[in-house]
Amino acid sequence: MQDREVTIQTQPGKTEEAIRIYRDSVIPAAKQQKGFKSALLLTDPSTGKGISVTLWETEADQKACETSGYFQQQIAKFAAVFAGTPVLEAYVVSAQA
Repeated sequence: MQDREVTIQTQPGKTEEAIRIYRDSVIPAAKQQKGFKSALLLTDPSTGKGISVTLWETEADQKACETSGYFQQQIAKFAAVFAGTPVLEAYVVSAQA
């Protein structure tokens, strides 16, 4: 299984809006992608920092979402709430409970 993590920073007072976009738009869109397994959004309301964690069946599935334009479409939904450029990282899931 493959993991993609995106670290974000929201503008002051925009964390709740980012959560709403993620919950109402990003998660439903992710569920339509081949190989999608799970999504999790972690936020710190006091700092506006957040981490999106998505799990994918294979590395190929995860990379396909980046090259197909899907990932860029999802990031664009947050243009009015992000304070900077998101940082993207990918990992192999080595253990899971």
